[in-house]
Amino acid sequence: MHRTRVRHRHRSTRSADPPEYLLEEIAVVTVAAPQYETPELWSYALHLPHDPRAARIARRTLRAVLAEYNLRELIDSAELLASELVSNAYRHSEGPSGLRLRALGGGRLRMSVWDTNPQIPPPFDRGVEPEPFRRPVAVSPDREGGRGLFLVSHYADHWGGRPLGDDLFGQSGKLLWCELGSRASACVAVMESHGWSSRHGN
Repeated sequence: MHRTRVRHRHRSTRSADPPEYLLEEIAVVTVAAPQYETPELWSYALHLPHDPRAARIARRTLRAVLAEYNLRELIDSAELLASELVSNAYRHSEGPSGLRLRALGGGRLRMSVWDTNPQIPPPFDRGVEPEPFRRPVAVSPDREGGRGLFLVSHYADHWGGRPLGDDLFGQSGKLLWCELGSRASACVAVMESHGWSSRHGN
């Protein structure tokens, strides 16, 4: 809340009245910042070109959205996992990708990343249907390829993947998603113990 003093001055019409400008009144105007109701459910979508800067731009967008909706406790973990999903889309496809953020209510967030490569990588390829809430396999310290996706599946509350067929808008490929909520803080601590940081790399 800000208080602004507004002074109204009138030029004197009589030359004998000093000073030339007379202070007639001082009004105090109260200016209040607009108040918005924070909805429980919302969604945002970000279209990303096939560009090495896509993961960094996705992280910055995600951070801004979560801060605006008072979900700051999810920011660090969401950055870590979203960066892995977007980076995977850049490394293993040749076209654009997309990030969608969707609030599920109760302080929970679902992040989905679409890309043009129809092949679903492990461990997201295990039993895509009908049960999406699968427990992940253990992450091997010696595993090099796709290790980030195993970390996503291990530390997200829920995760899954599915192929996308051609539609009216020309989208095809696959969709990988994960949900964050109660395990968010533990996710950050454990992933950073593996030497991973959302502030490093693309």
